[in-house]
Amino acid sequence: MDELYQLELETYLTRLGYRSAPPPTLETLRELQWRHTAEFPFETLSTLLRAPVPIDPSAVQDKLFRQGRGGYCFELNRLFLLLLHTLGFEARGLIGRVVMGGPEDALTARTHLLLLVTIDGTRYIADVGFGGMVPTAPLLLDSEAPQATPHEAYRLTQVEGRYTLRAQVAESWRAMYVFDLQPTADIDYTVGNWYVSTHPDSPFLGQLMVARSGPRMRKTLNNASFAIHRLDQGSERVQLQSVEELLRVLREEFGLRVPEHPDLHGIIARLVASP
Repeated sequence: MDELYQLELETYLTRLGYRSAPPPTLETLRELQWRHTAEFPFETLSTLLRAPVPIDPSAVQDKLFRQGRGGYCFELNRLFLLLLHTLGFEARGLIGRVVMGGPEDALTARTHLLLLVTIDGTRYIADVGFGGMVPTAPLLLDSEAPQATPHEAYRLTQVEGRYTLRAQVAESWRAMYVFDLQPTADIDYTVGNWYVSTHPDSPFLGQLMVARSGPRMRKTLNNASFAIHRLDQGSERVQLQSVEELLRVLREEFGLRVPEHPDLHGIIARLVASP
């Protein structure tokens, strides 16, 4: 279905630093994933403001290319999938269950869109929409060995068709999400996005989460807690103390244009006031 939408290929590639379309190779996929996570922030401003989150490619392109925004997995990975198809990659979407911060055998809702990319018969997982722990390089699907990326190392394990992605944090391997290779369709993305953006139990609803990668570092914002994580140098964290300070961080640290909303200042003031 995505091929029915018009991709603004030149605009997209320009934002990613390309003058022309690159070939569908593993090196291109690595470069695209790294550049994408650095250029387009993960952010939940819409769900913070309880605003609709349309995920059709035309709406996502308008949000990213003209509104100065980022998005989450159903926006970023869906558009990235369309880009890969346009460049000639063999790719399709998968839906996973996020278990980060909880038991890895928990049956959480299927609310994370990731991508399966096959290059010369070898299968890889690609993801540009998993917040502050997004892998910044594609990962071999059929290997359980640790895999280096420009940031943390990751590893995939598989038991009876159920894959678990883990990231190396300090000396431990922390589970991020669980997925299988079941075929997906647009309706799966619509249902998952509806849960994420509207359900009372969604961790995104009324919360501000922002993340962006960079050379040997990551920036994250969790409500009013701003952090810079540098490889091998630990983290710097600060609790933002005012609406103006938080808005400045969104603009200057994440490159976001904050949408106009009548309740924006009051909502952010509550974030700053919360412990």
